[in-house]
Amino acid sequence: MALIQVFTDDYFMQEALKEAHKALAQGEVPVGAVVVANNRIIARAHNQTEKLTDATAHAEMLAVTAAANFLGAKYLTECTLYVTLEPCVMCAGALHWVQLGKLVFGASDVQRGYSLLKSPVLHGKTAVIRGVKEEESKQLINTFFKSIRD
Repeated sequence: MALIQVFTDDYFMQEALKEAHKALAQGEVPVGAVVVANNRIIARAHNQTEKLTDATAHAEMLAVTAAANFLGAKYLTECTLYVTLEPCVMCAGALHWVQLGKLVFGASDVQRGYSLLKSPVLHGKTAVIRGVKEEESKQLINTFFKSIRD
């Protein structure tokens, strides 16, 4: 009888952090994301706004598109998105439209995060967990912005 390994939010957030490190290495704002379905990563992405010269090429947007393509479906109701930084309003709007099942993020975005809005942005059925690997996520963002200011 084969054992099924169930991974934790910490495990999947660590995978998102790997994506954020890729972004940092490429001079992008270090945000990484993975989409999980049935305890399996089905999509990975990191910010690529500079590389693609596309202001909408956020990790969340790229990961959601890849997940939808993988599943052949426009809704991600059975999926969890792990992202190192709280989604912005644009990304949260996209998460609403795909009816994301669960959102897990690391650091809050006190300047542009969706939670700054008074009206709900995410789909009403989307579960949210905040602060998973928050310190590591914050440290990456702070390192990046400190390096471009020096």
